[in-house]
Amino acid sequence: MLESLFKLSANGTNVRTEILAGITTFLTMAYILFVNPSILSAAGMDHGAVFVATCLAAAAGTLIMGLYANYPVALAPGMGLNAYFTYGVVQGMGLGWPVALGAVFVAGILFLILSLLPVREWIINAIPRSLKLAISAGIGLFLAIIGLQKAGIVVDHPVTLVTLGDMSKPEVLLAVTGFVLMVVLSVRRVPGAMIIAILAVTAASLALGISDFGGVFSMPPSLAPTFMRMDVAGALESGLVAVILAFLIIDLFDTAGTLIGLAQRSGLLDAQGRLPRLKQALLADSGATVIGAAMGTSTTTSYIESAAGINAGGRTGLTAVSVAVLFLLSLFLAPLAKTIPAYATAPALVFVACLMARGIAEIDWDDMTEVAPAMVTAITMPLTFSIANGIGLGFITYVLVKTLSGRPAEAGPAIWAMAALFAVKFAVL
Repeated sequence: MLESLFKLSANGTNVRTEILAGITTFLTMAYILFVNPSILSAAGMDHGAVFVATCLAAAAGTLIMGLYANYPVALAPGMGLNAYFTYGVVQGMGLGWPVALGAVFVAGILFLILSLLPVREWIINAIPRSLKLAISAGIGLFLAIIGLQKAGIVVDHPVTLVTLGDMSKPEVLLAVTGFVLMVVLSVRRVPGAMIIAILAVTAASLALGISDFGGVFSMPPSLAPTFMRMDVAGALESGLVAVILAFLIIDLFDTAGTLIGLAQRSGLLDAQGRLPRLKQALLADSGATVIGAAMGTSTTTSYIESAAGINAGGRTGLTAVSVAVLFLLSLFLAPLAKTIPAYATAPALVFVACLMARGIAEIDWDDMTEVAPAMVTAITMPLTFSIANGIGLGFITYVLVKTLSGRPAEAGPAIWAMAALFAVKFAVL
């Protein structure tokens, strides 16, 4: 049955290799089980319900990817988008989390529609590579400032806006130690480096008596506080076009970039360099976002950490199915998730930021019409505390710079349209 479903022999793999690859992928991304509830609970959402929603959304999306698209790619609520959800939309704009969930749901539906239409490749290719790289890097910088704030390393200041926190506090020292441990374990290629560091900081915190132990296993908490609580009508009435676009654009291009990157690494691209079953993969990702919003979590997307399982030999959807099963088993770890303090998960935000920021290096630095919009995009995301603002200002800058430099054709119709939308948004709202 497995051979028929996943075509193991044709992909040069077997059941044992696929399951071990799934375990490897899960260990590299299991940190999201603890980080996502920590971030979304700051938006006023129930910690236990978000934990369950995280497990279920990840399991559902990964199962669809494995069974429908037959790719060794796992999904879970996306880093950066969860932070934008809490700190940019709920806290930054003063909106209720049900409205923010409604925006995620609408973006998921739009992504689902685009995945079904033949224009999806045109849209993916319409955004200049420099802006795609800048969006990824900007999200990384956005994560970094949030992680540093949660760790107590960066604090607010009435004159300079931000300054260095009290580095002598044990919580700050533990966060710094956790980050260093993540980097060292990653360099040494230890599977699950991030989750090991998070648990190590938590253990040290418990030993020092600065946090309380809530247990490890229990029956899953109730999903009721977040299940089907998205306020779609509120999202459509609150002038959240820019926010919905931000969720949509990031999910669409992050997913496409992740899938293509993983396919290149695993040799799954066809002779023309295209990704087979792209439609199925995009449908899996967009469907996961819709399911996740209904469950009660921010945008669910494909994880680049799937590369760990691919490097371990994963080549088919059986790897993804193995990851999904492990996410379902994790439902019984809710007490552990609540035990982990914010300063234990903060290093994970900074670590992911380091991985995402490297895209800046791939920009063509000899072309200032590419560099300037890219840097505006990346820098304004953390400094305005909004991914949507960064994308909007980047698109507007790109159109203006290209046009006034005598190269208007390089800013295609899609860029012009989105720049115009964001210009109206900045002028009116």
